[in-house]
Amino acid sequence: MNLQTLPGLFISHGSPMLAINPEQIGPALERLSFNLPRPQAIIVMSAHWESNALEVNTGIRPETWHDFRGFPPQLYQMRYPAPGEPELAEKILGMLSEAGLHAYANNTRPNDHGVWMPLLHMYPEAEIPVIGISLPMNMNAHDIYRIGQTLAPLREQQILLIGSGSITHNLRELDRTGQAATMPEWASIFRNYVVSKLTHSDYEAVLDWPNLPYLQRNHPTLEHFAPLFFSMGTGTRFSLVHSSFSMGSLGMDIYRFD
Repeated sequence: MNLQTLPGLFISHGSPMLAINPEQIGPALERLSFNLPRPQAIIVMSAHWESNALEVNTGIRPETWHDFRGFPPQLYQMRYPAPGEPELAEKILGMLSEAGLHAYANNTRPNDHGVWMPLLHMYPEAEIPVIGISLPMNMNAHDIYRIGQTLAPLREQQILLIGSGSITHNLRELDRTGQAATMPEWASIFRNYVVSKLTHSDYEAVLDWPNLPYLQRNHPTLEHFAPLFFSMGTGTRFSLVHSSFSMGSLGMDIYRFD
């Protein structure tokens, strides 16, 4: 089999409602999947799997987890029945261990919406094996970056690596009126600063997250930003795939790392 190298991606997965109303991000994800070789498997670090220690999903067929409340009933009927791939999961555990990153197997973890929401638009048939890895909150930015570096060689085996979070994520600041909301300056300055640093290969400035402009306004908690550190570790060449905002200040960017 002639395997092709896939990129690493950072995907802003947005609100669960994007499964019903995909706005601009859904078509962008669909186009992206058409332009990539079809993955042999997909590895996702989701903002919604925070853990004390690094974990890897070794389940055979993880359930679809609707890890949200207060949304329309049709959203809870959706399923993304992608299989797992325990053999690849064990390989990932081995790679992490060899790099000094101790990780644990978890064969009961369902796929949260940070995993299945973007994949619903990219690969709606749900036939490609998906393996989730956790976001260990006891690790610093450089450690999470190193997880991406450790798994980066899997890209050469036509395996897609995804960090699923959000470039901005302050739910209290969202405009839920349904009108065409104006993007606030604090969100655009933050987003533009990060993109500028990545464009100029200044990864260290992004990993130095406490000094990013308007950090607390954009990320009162870090879990939706941290998957970017993982994605950055997967490749040294950055490119911007898509940029938009939802509900005013919710950044919906997609970044590619080759």
